[in-house]
Amino acid sequence: MAKMILSVEGVTVKEIPLARERTTIGRKPNNDIRIDNLAISGEHAAIITMLNDSFLEDLDSTNGTYVNGRPVKKHFLQDGDVIELAKYRLKYVKEANENAGADTEKTTVLRQEAVRHALEQPMDAAPVTPVAAVEPQPPMTASAKLRGQLPVASIQVLSGNNAGREVDLTKTLTTLGKPGVMVAAIARRPLGYFITHVEGPQPPIVGGRLLEANKPYALMDHDIIELGGVKMEFFLKA
Repeated sequence: MAKMILSVEGVTVKEIPLARERTTIGRKPNNDIRIDNLAISGEHAAIITMLNDSFLEDLDSTNGTYVNGRPVKKHFLQDGDVIELAKYRLKYVKEANENAGADTEKTTVLRQEAVRHALEQPMDAAPVTPVAAVEPQPPMTASAKLRGQLPVASIQVLSGNNAGREVDLTKTLTTLGKPGVMVAAIARRPLGYFITHVEGPQPPIVGGRLLEANKPYALMDHDIIELGGVKMEFFLKA
């Protein structure tokens, strides 16, 4: 389980395990991590934990949220990252899960050089329509129905330098994109595969429609995903 180590001017105050899906940080008493300082907003930031990964989100705080000296709105936390809030420091420590195999909790990252180049170009000017998150069950193959199991799905990159590359979504959580630039996550759940915007200036586009930020969306067979100008196809394998 990951944890945060809170310190003030180099002195450790306490350790907070990230046992909840959402851990709030702020000055108000109702926060999970309360920092009683006027430089901290009442509801300053939140840490969203999905399985063995955590994401930091600034909640429109007055003085901002910084990670490793850089202001952030959303950030994919990595082991050793330091969140800076006034004179307080929260160090993110990602501990190995001894009860799970490495393949179960390990995140697969598609590091696409095309994403870096695409971010330097203007996004597609065609209008997109926000779509609310829904949770229908994706169609299953006949063999999967007989086994009572979720079918294996894959992502195939359709454009950019990695066009043609295919990755099976066998992990519990797979992240797409480049940490610190633009990231989306696909979670493998009992009801299907769900994509969520994690980090970056714009949520992914699925089937020509812009997804709502921070809300999971159920992927359907042959959905086209656009992330940072790179197109990918989600499909179920027989």
